[in-house]
Amino acid sequence: MSYRLGVDVGGTFTDIVLANASTGELFTDKVPSDAGQPARAVIAGVRKMLDHARITPDQVEYFSHGQTFALNTLLQRTGARVGLLVTQGFPDLLSIGRLRLPDPIDYFTAPRRPLVAPTDVREIGERMRADGSLVTPLDPEQVRSAVRSLVDDGVEAVAIAFLHSHRFGQHERQAAAVIAEAFPQLPVACSSGLWPEEKEYERATVAVLAAHVGRALGDYLKYLSSELRALGLDCPMHITKSNGGVTSIETHPQEFLRTAVETLLSGPASGVAGTMRVAGTAGVDRLITMDMGGTSVDCAIVDGGIPYSTESEIGEFPLIIPSVEVSSIGAGGGSVIHVDANGVLKVGPRSAGAYPGPACYSRGGTEPTLTDAYVVCGYIDPADFASGTVDIDPDRARDALRPLAERLGLSIEAAAESAVAVATAMMHSQLIPLCAQHGVDPSGMTLVAYGGAGPVQAALLAAALKMPEVFIPTSPGTLCAYGALATDMRVDLVTPVGGPVTTAELVDGWDALQRQAEQWYAEQDHRLHPDVTVTRWADVQLTGQSFTLPITLSSEVSVEALGRAFAEAYVRAYAVDPGDAGLDVRSLRLTLAASPSLPEPVAVGGSSAQGVKHRLVEDGVVVDATIYRRPELPIGAVIQGPAVIPAPDTSIFVPSGCTARVDEHGNLRIRVGGTHA
Repeated sequence: MSYRLGVDVGGTFTDIVLANASTGELFTDKVPSDAGQPARAVIAGVRKMLDHARITPDQVEYFSHGQTFALNTLLQRTGARVGLLVTQGFPDLLSIGRLRLPDPIDYFTAPRRPLVAPTDVREIGERMRADGSLVTPLDPEQVRSAVRSLVDDGVEAVAIAFLHSHRFGQHERQAAAVIAEAFPQLPVACSSGLWPEEKEYERATVAVLAAHVGRALGDYLKYLSSELRALGLDCPMHITKSNGGVTSIETHPQEFLRTAVETLLSGPASGVAGTMRVAGTAGVDRLITMDMGGTSVDCAIVDGGIPYSTESEIGEFPLIIPSVEVSSIGAGGGSVIHVDANGVLKVGPRSAGAYPGPACYSRGGTEPTLTDAYVVCGYIDPADFASGTVDIDPDRARDALRPLAERLGLSIEAAAESAVAVATAMMHSQLIPLCAQHGVDPSGMTLVAYGGAGPVQAALLAAALKMPEVFIPTSPGTLCAYGALATDMRVDLVTPVGGPVTTAELVDGWDALQRQAEQWYAEQDHRLHPDVTVTRWADVQLTGQSFTLPITLSSEVSVEALGRAFAEAYVRAYAVDPGDAGLDVRSLRLTLAASPSLPEPVAVGGSSAQGVKHRLVEDGVVVDATIYRRPELPIGAVIQGPAVIPAPDTSIFVPSGCTARVDEHGNLRIRVGGTHA
């Protein structure tokens, strides 16, 4: 038998999925994450999984993982100190940005703080015009002198972002070669080499992000790879990217810079990819994902296909590399509940993490968290949590919430239920405008809940959004890890254009990108990703406009076909016919995706559904409920709320008025406020 390993490294838990490559049978597990060295938790989880499944490392034919290491490094600003080389006259490139206030109605809001300090920016006397003509040649000695002063000041990596280098990157490449010769150990990120797209500020940011995170991620991946090899894994090793695809871990050292910036949204993206595969098998293609772990809730609107964006934001930083469009809310199961200075009850964004974790974990945590509120409300069964790997102490949860309840003048149960309601309201307020932006009505969508805490909160959120159904996969707590196995091998490429184009220029531009993508694919270990598809698309606007629309051409490649597709997209977006105005093609893009050969997960059901009496809190009242063990539920089982359904990797809360049913694929479908037909 051959097996495939998928791993997702979260802030609180590291999830492991082992899939039988022939039958689709899944084994799942969770281990606490290691904030100091995340790779240690991965190694421990893999070793534990191999022992549990009684297989040897040589039976593993594939390894892929998603991680939050690079993202956390960026958000905490704990990566390399970066120096930036810019064209003379543009030292304030990062400080000026787009001149947009973070909060447009708050004139006293603090300005964004660039990742590169102004004192670490050096102006280089080079200049090329927008048409590629040379104004000032690059002086290699000036580059050496500038970088020497940066290194002497303590800079650990360098980013280069010269004017118009997205089209004419000669000076950036020349400067990088000079630095590599003089400072061979210094990481150097060129904006034109990483992502050659116009938008100077965003392109420079890509280079800075890569320089800041690259070395740390490279060290992490090298350590992880060597430890997995030492464990006996002799198989292709991959990491999931922000675009929902995977790329090889073991690449040339310079590729770590590209990998760093391409994997910033690694974990959430693989969750959406896993959702699409699992939900699609069950016939659900219009959905809202809800990935709720210990630290945050990540949501995406999926209306027939995975949503992508080239205008994502990570913290304070724009990301123009295509990424799965995910919106994050700082309210996970480990989020700390507190009362602010105005006496208002708040949840998050600070999290208790894996250690000390929620107070009920008995690991030294004393602050109340959302998980403690779930325990007090009865939405989690203390006797059966995480398959018994985590002991839940309800008394510690009550003790943690008691001071907060006293300050609010509420009972402990009322304070706990209020915290759950606040978390629901936070998610509701984030999702309503998100749905409006996508032009979808949530009442016509299905809420897919996963992550360790998602299935606890999901039915409450669905009721608030007036969504008819909650879909909970067979193993929701490890879906992101499964997504790392089920997703495509994928690369996105871009080349600038900037103006009217001929059909020949379209063909030549896309052909050049395809050759580049095929070379990338050939360099990957793609034995288990044999089915390749190529998508050609472009950023197009009318001449004189400032905002583009993404236009995909599926078959005919011509200016006429592009014009027809643009006209249709323009009417959909603006409800106005563009008329005969000229087209301005800003850039050409190409996506190569190779699908994995992986069987669908096997539906596993129990033989009976024996309920155990339980008590929980609803609307301020203690009510009778029932506990059903998820592994014991047979296919087709129907459960009336209120009920709590413990599972090995999560806990599911079915409120009063809701009905849950196990479908033929082993997923749990909760009809909100009604019954299944």
